[in-house]
Amino acid sequence: MTVITRFPPSPTGFLHVGGARTALFNWLYARHHGGQMRLRIEDTDRKRSTTEAIDAIVEGMKWLELDWDGDIVFQSHNAEQHAAVAAQLLDAGKAYRCYCTPEELAEMRDTARQEGRPTRYDGRWRDRDPADAPADVAPVVRIKMPQSGQTTIQDKVQGDVTVANDQLDDFILLRADGTPTYMLSVVADDHAMGITHIIRGDDHLNNAFRQQKLFEALDWPVPEFAHIPLIHGPDGQKLSKRHGALGVEAYRDMGYLPEAMRNYLLRLGWSHGDDEIIDTEQAMEWFDLDGVGRSAARFDLAKLENLNGHYISVAEDDRLLALILPVIAATTSEMPDDRAKAWLLAGIPQLKIRAKTINELAENAMFYVTRPQFPLTNAKAAKLLRGDALHILSELGKSIADTDPWTADHLESHLRDAAAAMELGLGKLAQPLRAALTGSNASPSIFEIMEIFGRPETLARISAVPDASADT
Repeated sequence: MTVITRFPPSPTGFLHVGGARTALFNWLYARHHGGQMRLRIEDTDRKRSTTEAIDAIVEGMKWLELDWDGDIVFQSHNAEQHAAVAAQLLDAGKAYRCYCTPEELAEMRDTARQEGRPTRYDGRWRDRDPADAPADVAPVVRIKMPQSGQTTIQDKVQGDVTVANDQLDDFILLRADGTPTYMLSVVADDHAMGITHIIRGDDHLNNAFRQQKLFEALDWPVPEFAHIPLIHGPDGQKLSKRHGALGVEAYRDMGYLPEAMRNYLLRLGWSHGDDEIIDTEQAMEWFDLDGVGRSAARFDLAKLENLNGHYISVAEDDRLLALILPVIAATTSEMPDDRAKAWLLAGIPQLKIRAKTINELAENAMFYVTRPQFPLTNAKAAKLLRGDALHILSELGKSIADTDPWTADHLESHLRDAAAAMELGLGKLAQPLRAALTGSNASPSIFEIMEIFGRPETLARISAVPDASADT
C-alpha cells in the first residue's frame, strides 16, 4: 500500500502555526514511508474563502519547503461528485430527506436544552413517509446513523477511542439548496484522492466517528486516523496571537529560516529521545506517529529564536547575504553597491555567530553599508568618543597609515604596540576605534573589521570622527 496523506486547509485566513505543524507531520509521514502528500483547499465556505488566503497558504507551504504531490485539489470543484454520493446513499436507503423547518429545529433544540439533553436532531423524518412532506419546504439529506451499539476509532496517536452510537445524530449530507456539507465533502474527497492516513488536530476527533460511519455506509475503505494534540501557549492556554499564533509569512518577515521553523514545529508534540536539533533529512528518516505525544505542546518563541540562531550560524554565507540584502535595502532605501556587498560577505562569518534572526543579522551588518552618522545615536558608543578619544584616534590613524601587511593579525599586533606606546590599555584604544568604524560599542573583532574595510575606508572613518564632531 502506498501511503497517501493530505493537508486540507480552509482558505479563510493565513497558514498559522498549528496548520503548518499539521502540514509538516503529514509531509514527513508520507516522505518517511515513501508515499505522497496531497494539498487540498477546502473552500466550500464560499462566503469566507478568499483568493488572498489561498495565496497565503500556498506561499506559506512553499516558504516552509513542504512540497506536495500532484495538483492542488479545490474542494468546491467537486460539489457535483459529492452530491452524487449523497444520491447513492439515498438510493441504498442509507440516507433520507428531512423536511424540518428552521422553526421546528429551533423548537427541538430549545426542548432538549430545557430537558437537559444534548441538542441533537431527533430523527423525526428518519422513517416517516415522504408523502407527508410539506410542499413548501426544501428538504436536506441526512445519513442514517446507527442508533445502538458503539463506534471505536483506532487512532494511531490517541489509541482506541469509543463513543456510544446514540450520541451520534443523523447529520446533514446535503443542504436544502443541494450543496454538500463539510462532512460529506471531506469523506468523498478523501476516498477519491486515495487517502490512506488522516493526520490532523485532535479538535477533529469528534468528526472522525461520523466520518468513519460514512465511509462504512459507502463500503469504502476507512483511512487510518491520527489525531495530534493542539498547541498551547507557554501559559498553558489555547494558542492565540499574543502567544505567537501568526501566519508563517510573519515568521519569514521577522527573519526566521524555514529549516529552523520546520525543526521547531517538529518538536512541538513529537520527540526522538533528547534530540533537539534535527535537520530535515534526519526528520524524514526518524519520523513516525509513535513519537507523537498525547499532551498539548507549548509554543515558546524564545526556543524558536535560539533554534533559529543555530541554523543561521551554520548557513552558507552567500545565502545569508541574499537574505539580508532586501532587509538592508528596505532600511537604507537603496541596494548596497558591489563594494559594500563584498564587505558584507566577508563580515558574515563573524556576524552570524551571534545573530538570532535574519533581521538582527542585517541590523548588525548595517555598518558595512553606511558610515556612522555623528553625533552617534548609540549613547554607549558616543561616550567612547569623548575626552581624549579623538586625540587617540588621530594618533592611531597616523600610526597605521603605512602599516603593512593589512591583515587582522598584523593590525592587532600593531594596535597593541601603539597602545603600549601611548601608555594605554588596549581597550582604551580599541573601543573608540570600534565606535568610529561601526557607530556601536559592540561588534565582531575590530581587527577583522579593519582588514575587511581595507586601509582607505578604515582611515576615512577614523578621520571623519573629529570633522563630524566639530559640526555638533
